[in-house]
Amino acid sequence: MRDRLQDHHPEGKFMPTSTSTPPLQVTRDLVRAVLDHQRDDLPSAIDVHARMHLLNVLALTVSAARQPAVEAVVQLQSAVGGAGVTVVPGRSERLDRLLAPVAIGVAAHLDDFDDTHLATVIHPSAAALATVLPVGIMAGSSGRDVLHAFAWGCEVQLRVGLAMSPSHYDAGWHITGTAGVIGCAVAAGLLLGLDETALGWAVGLAASSAVGHRQAFGTMTKPLHPGKAASNGVLAALLARDGFTGPDTVLEAPRGYFEVLSTHTELSTVLDGIGESWHFSDNAVKPYPCGIVAHPLIDAGLELRRLGVEPKRVVGLRVCCNPLVPDLMGHRDPIDGLQARFSAVHGIASALLDGEVGLPSYETERVRSDDAIAMRALVELVPTTTCARDAAMVRAELDDGSTVIADVAHARGSIARPLSAQEVRAKAEALLAPVLGRAWLAVPEAVDGLPRAQDLEQLCLATTLSEDGR
Repeated sequence: MRDRLQDHHPEGKFMPTSTSTPPLQVTRDLVRAVLDHQRDDLPSAIDVHARMHLLNVLALTVSAARQPAVEAVVQLQSAVGGAGVTVVPGRSERLDRLLAPVAIGVAAHLDDFDDTHLATVIHPSAAALATVLPVGIMAGSSGRDVLHAFAWGCEVQLRVGLAMSPSHYDAGWHITGTAGVIGCAVAAGLLLGLDETALGWAVGLAASSAVGHRQAFGTMTKPLHPGKAASNGVLAALLARDGFTGPDTVLEAPRGYFEVLSTHTELSTVLDGIGESWHFSDNAVKPYPCGIVAHPLIDAGLELRRLGVEPKRVVGLRVCCNPLVPDLMGHRDPIDGLQARFSAVHGIASALLDGEVGLPSYETERVRSDDAIAMRALVELVPTTTCARDAAMVRAELDDGSTVIADVAHARGSIARPLSAQEVRAKAEALLAPVLGRAWLAVPEAVDGLPRAQDLEQLCLATTLSEDGR
């Protein structure tokens, strides 16, 4: 029987997000709360957190911007015609205001190296960036307003996701796309200056554009989900600005968003503590470019290397892991880099073989190499509900009959062991420098300067290539 997200809390058990009486006007109260708090400065910790995540996702977008999936989206501009007005980080072309969010979202999420909210498995920053960059350029927004819209776009995604977790995800929806579109409509609406009525319409319109299912994992369609969430959210906000109405009770209404997409909803989670407590603060930056539930296995493989285990002497790897590992990352024999990102056995095999796991580990040539195939075949996954999502224990059996054990209580990049600001900056350098050279330093400088920037000019200059590709 397929494992379910509801059986697994980050600590190993599911806990309801809220037990208070659901409010009656969720859509309207959400819109009003965001508009009220958006006028205030972000809490200092959230301001720092938002800029760190923005740097991370910008670096990922620049790094992946020339990959075939992004290329296919960019080429649509000439096919559909019209003038391009918005830049795409890592490229020189300009795309129209609805195609640019698709390209940016695909690039940001393509390598599965972006952030993750462990409780919902949402990747909020890809869709949020793909919204606030094009709309911020179009609206001439200040850096402060763009940063606020980014943070609130992420926060709304997570609150919506928590309200319908885990039944929504367990049914097969890709929550990054389905919850993402609501947050994107809010973020776009903030930058476009929508009032309470219009922003309510935008949420209603966005709720009719929720897309994404888990069958797409391991294909180019998965990163399309945050791209479409952003594009649909932008479209919803633009239509609402011009008087196009939407159902302004869409979240709480019978036959509305939550009732249709989830068998169990805690509506009060959408509003509980909004503006005072931030679920975005529980968002984690990934150290490895694959599904986050495989990260403890990768850490265990790296620990085995540090303990002196030689790959050629390994005859078996028995992995005690959370049941979500085989459920979400069960590809045992991936055929390319996209599938390998959803292969837990490839992650631990790469760690043990190479002593490091990064983007080269998921290049198709490496995935198909003889030693990777042979090492993957030695891995046995033993799922158990007593193992937390961010934990794993691996027993390596060697050719002389001895065993070596690596026990990971909390994976790198988890809430218990988050990457430091220095580690995130080093990750950004590794992603940006091959594309931008020494000019990569202008990217963190522009991100850090957003609260004082009058517009996005410096950020765009730092992340966009000239027409000659430099």
